[in-house]
Amino acid sequence: MLQGHRDLKVYQLAYKLAMEIFHLSKKFPREEIYSLTDQIRRSSRSVAANIGEGFRKRRYPNHFVSKLTDCDAEATETQVWIDFAFDCGYLSLENHEHLTQGYEEVGKMLFGMMAEPTKFAPSNQK
Repeated sequence: MLQGHRDLKVYQLAYKLAMEIFHLSKKFPREEIYSLTDQIRRSSRSVAANIGEGFRKRRYPNHFVSKLTDCDAEATETQVWIDFAFDCGYLSLENHEHLTQGYEEVGKMLFGMMAEPTKFAPSNQK
């Protein structure tokens, strides 16, 4: 049984990926600090943050799905920044593939949650 958003596998994966991006982005060039570095960190963290917010709104399926849609959009934005980081030579092919696959998995999990939001409703509401 879910006690909170931290119990969700999608949250755990999104949080893990955001932390990996944080550590990898420490090696980005200094001139990227207010552009690519800031953007990729912000969007990756937003995925996990919106999952947490959405979990609190799960009593209302439309609000829950809306927050999950925001999560999916932020995950996609993060993938774009991952592509930029790779094409600029800041990420290795291995890191690019790992992060891309991770965010693809997050997207699949979010899609499944959006398809059946009532599965995540509080137990007194099912």
